[in-house]
Amino acid sequence: MNASVENSVTYTVLAADTLPQIFGGELGPDKGCFLYGRSFSPTVRNLARQVAALEATEAAYCCASGMAAISAALLNLCNTGDHIVASQAVYGGTHALLKQFLSQKCGIHTTFVDIADADAVAAAITPRTRVIYTESLSNPTLVVADIPALTRSAAAHSVLGQKISLVVDNTFSPMVMTPALLGADVVVHSLTKFFSGASDVMGGVVCSSAAFVAGLMDLHTGPLMLLGPAMDPRVASDLSLRLPHLGLRIAEHSRRALAFAHRLQALGAQVSYPGLPGHPQHELLKRLVNPGYGFGGLLTINVGSLAVANALMERLQNHEKFGFMAVSLGYHDTLMSASAASTSSELSDTELAGAGIQAGLVRMSVGLTGALEQRLAQLEAAWRWAIGGRSAAAAEPMARGEGVGKAKRARSWQSMASEMSEETEGGQEAGVRQQVGEV
Repeated sequence: MNASVENSVTYTVLAADTLPQIFGGELGPDKGCFLYGRSFSPTVRNLARQVAALEATEAAYCCASGMAAISAALLNLCNTGDHIVASQAVYGGTHALLKQFLSQKCGIHTTFVDIADADAVAAAITPRTRVIYTESLSNPTLVVADIPALTRSAAAHSVLGQKISLVVDNTFSPMVMTPALLGADVVVHSLTKFFSGASDVMGGVVCSSAAFVAGLMDLHTGPLMLLGPAMDPRVASDLSLRLPHLGLRIAEHSRRALAFAHRLQALGAQVSYPGLPGHPQHELLKRLVNPGYGFGGLLTINVGSLAVANALMERLQNHEKFGFMAVSLGYHDTLMSASAASTSSELSDTELAGAGIQAGLVRMSVGLTGALEQRLAQLEAAWRWAIGGRSAAAAEPMARGEGVGKAKRARSWQSMASEMSEETEGGQEAGVRQQVGEV
């Protein structure tokens, strides 16, 4: 029932004259001819075809990470001297790639704009612009990209032989949105996140036309072929087995995120979630989403300062056993991070301010574990403590019942009543032993 795993990195041919035909591009995987694991692997190609079907593109190819996918897509579209217009609120690694790496190493320059401002996007386009780059939901600010409008802008400014391509990172909203159906030319994902669902494997994917994917794998100029960020076939097989329940997981992530957002809003928190009617692009997103998958599994809370953000996250992890302080997203447990001090730390203070990423902004990737009412109660208790009750509890260690320098490890899968018996001694795992009085 499940596709087999092809672990070979090199493949045989039946006739000697087949190899020159493969190297010449006359024969390829579409005709059952494979050459080398860095170019095409049957197992990786199978996953790519599944993701292409999910993203409604003609073809796709999987690689070692999301950053590999983004880098390859942009290098396939741009040459030295070309220009990119990008959202000012993107993942910090992407921002560094666009601002520093491509500029310094390749002579490809980027102008960052408010992607929700159509006039700003149009004004930034130059005769050398080849790409408009955005995330479907911005990391971490959850600004919704108006993909149809961006598609129209790209088309309006393209001239014969100088097409502007719209590249959309859909990592935050698989199943929720299908950018290719909304006009995007290229769609990229970090498969490490929601596709994986377990934070145990890494991968990325580029989805586009068959011609574009062939260009990625060109023996002479293909970024994926020549830079070599190949996906392990065993990882591809593992991810392939998780696709059938991706939609179920996304729908539940979204359901819980909406419930968390409503509870936080009722508590008076400055919460941002595109499923809330008060979100600036809520009505826009309603027009873009695929029915049945909600509005995504990410939300943010602005608590005003990094100190309060840290206190809230530590309380949620170490006292309430609500989730984990960690980067990444799409995991089965809730993950929390202060973006300005972590995944967006590549941005300067000025760039953080322009992107709307405050020091006290907590990004929360909502998990699936635990009874929803239990998680809501934990969230509310931690919120009330962090915002109003910290001084009264300043002497209490974060791990209930433990002395100074000791802490119980935070529990996962609390809905299955798992209990932790190990204790960590002082000096170990400093991230979970910090006390309230030290915040």
